[in-house]
Amino acid sequence: MTERPARPADQPTEDPVGDTADPAAQAAQQSAQQSALLSHSAVMAAGTTVSRLTGFVRAALLSYALGASLHSDIFAFGNTVPNALYILLAGGIFNAVLVPQLVRALRHDPDRGDAYTNRVITVAGLFLVVATALLVLAAPLIVDVATTGYDGAVRDSAIAFTRLCMPQVFFYGMYVLVGQILNARGSFGPMMWAPIANNVISVAVLIVYIGVFGQAEGNEVFGAYTSGQELLLGLGATLGIAVQLLVLVPYLRRSGFHYRPRFDLRGSGLGHTLRLGLWTVLFVVVNQIAYVVVQKLATSGTSSSTDGTGVTVYSFSFLVVMVPHSIVTVSLATAMMTTISAQADAHDRPAMARTLSSTLRAALAIIVPFVALLPVIAPDLARVLFAHGAAADVGVDAYTPTLSLFGLGILFFTIHYLVLRGFYALEQNRLVFFVQCGVAAVNIAVGIALVGATSAKNTAPALVVSYAAAYAVGATVSYLLLRHRLRGLYTRRLLSFGGRLIIATGLATALTFPIAQVLDGLSEDPSTLVAAVRLVCVGAVDVLFFLIFARLLRITEVSAVLATLTRRART
Repeated sequence: MTERPARPADQPTEDPVGDTADPAAQAAQQSAQQSALLSHSAVMAAGTTVSRLTGFVRAALLSYALGASLHSDIFAFGNTVPNALYILLAGGIFNAVLVPQLVRALRHDPDRGDAYTNRVITVAGLFLVVATALLVLAAPLIVDVATTGYDGAVRDSAIAFTRLCMPQVFFYGMYVLVGQILNARGSFGPMMWAPIANNVISVAVLIVYIGVFGQAEGNEVFGAYTSGQELLLGLGATLGIAVQLLVLVPYLRRSGFHYRPRFDLRGSGLGHTLRLGLWTVLFVVVNQIAYVVVQKLATSGTSSSTDGTGVTVYSFSFLVVMVPHSIVTVSLATAMMTTISAQADAHDRPAMARTLSSTLRAALAIIVPFVALLPVIAPDLARVLFAHGAAADVGVDAYTPTLSLFGLGILFFTIHYLVLRGFYALEQNRLVFFVQCGVAAVNIAVGIALVGATSAKNTAPALVVSYAAAYAVGATVSYLLLRHRLRGLYTRRLLSFGGRLIIATGLATALTFPIAQVLDGLSEDPSTLVAAVRLVCVGAVDVLFFLIFARLLRITEVSAVLATLTRRART
């Protein structure tokens, strides 16, 4: 028997089973699979949308109460470090490694993976308790390592917030673990809806804070906090994350799973999971090295100048631009992960390629138009969300450049994020680690160079550029490597789709921009209401133009996403 010659890189996915494949049946199967994936994603997207809206209320109240300078950065640092440390310690394993392993246990174990899952929860819970306790003790060291220019009362406040917020490490870890167990069992919605509870509690805490302490005024926006302020904000933030976890517990029981502690770990399969997790931990370590560098660079902006931008501007802008990623990409990726994990387990790489390629196109159909529109609407976004109270004088000028630039970074991050799910499903975590080394190196090198070459006022925009450069490298390298592993990713179809998408987006944005300019000229210093109305009008016009051009250019991915959302809205 002669060996069949190899085909070009993108060909195997066009005919995954050779000459006997039925194109009509294959197309019907692919269409049904995409419809199911979009349907699951729509459920998650709805929860994420409400969560993000309540998150914006929280961010607006923080901006009103604390401003956008050093005072705000102190709390932002203390409240974000626990999440970063959770990701460093366990997030990579929980997010990337566990779903494929849980799906395999569910498919192959006689008890549908119950024993394996019980052991995972037991080990993870004990680890998180010990790690959290040690991190609370290490708060002063963490502040000194990850900040620049923090001393005296400012350093004391940063340490207090870090200690009060550090228990979030445990609650973040258990929330993600329980959520991934639900995802593996086909229950996708609860994990996306639970953060709403956190945001509601955070909003309530901030309303109490404003009622008791008022907004920061004068030199307060550049100073530290009182012990009462620290306790209210710190404990309130941690309570929100705890409730976020508790919301998921009833759904876990409803899925048919009942937790029982298991310590019989020998021969349980956890060793294989931990070996895979080792590379993911190293991946996260590299990411967190970059995070520490970015934090040090960001804190230097507000600690060195009264008009500097730093942690608050960078993180709040990131919150805004992550909305389409969180609503669309994360929802698609979460639903996709279960599917491609099962396909990888069945050694069906052509099916994986089809699923990944269609998911990429669906995500980009939403992300690309948003990225193009963002610079047009950035001033009004900043005015509506952040230019209030203590941040009224600096809000628009501080946020607009950062918001405008961040979109491109999110575009590259979206591609990178989705492609990495393919490597995780294939259990090729070591390769992901080396790719991420390159991403982190670019982020650090470009960040140091740009922040060193610019003013304190432009610290946050400089860090955004370094973020975009890093993920441009990551998206390119990860895509090419996965394409090689799967012997194709429908690249020609993706390029054809991308060309039509860029044309539709470009025409829509080009027609929207002069309308935005006319509306902008009607008021030199608009109120929040005027800015909000203008923002809605410009956004609606752009969406309308884009949908028209997408239909004319036959971008079916846009129609599929729109039909799914419309169907869900009716039900």
